[in-house]
Amino acid sequence: MGISRSSLYYQSRPVDSLTLKIMNRIDEVNTKFPYFGSRKITAKLNRDFEKENLGLKVNRKRIQRLMRIMGIEAIYPKEYTSMPDKQHQVYPYLLRRLTISKPNQVWGIDITYIRLLNGWIYLTAILDWFTRFVVSWETSISLGKQMVINAVKKAFAINIPDILIQTRDRK
Repeated sequence: MGISRSSLYYQSRPVDSLTLKIMNRIDEVNTKFPYFGSRKITAKLNRDFEKENLGLKVNRKRIQRLMRIMGIEAIYPKEYTSMPDKQHQVYPYLLRRLTISKPNQVWGIDITYIRLLNGWIYLTAILDWFTRFVVSWETSISLGKQMVINAVKKAFAINIPDILIQTRDRK
């Protein structure tokens, strides 16, 4: 049959209560500090156990093993997260040799999002690159083109720039 006798008769053991308690504490620490790795979680748990006079000390390798079982990993920037696709066309930065020497010569426009308790709010801002002055801005609870159009109309009511660019294209 191709099945070993030990695997046929194997019966898994339930996880003991101490390990479950440690796993719950790891989950609590990871929820509060998702950027903590195994070293910091181990140190925090040892400090907490010492404060609570439990007489418990955990080993880093045990924490690593339990984190692996639980599927927990510290949040940190991974390698090669911003690699462009090979077919992606790279556009030249046309303002590289331009000296910005007066107001309203170059405006930059950018859209960003702001986290709120119940969701997101989106912000479109138009900035004068020479003075760093916010020429106009607009917010919305939905990411739509009307928000950008309103911000540009407000800005054009104040003045007209020589150049208006999207800020993300800047390198």
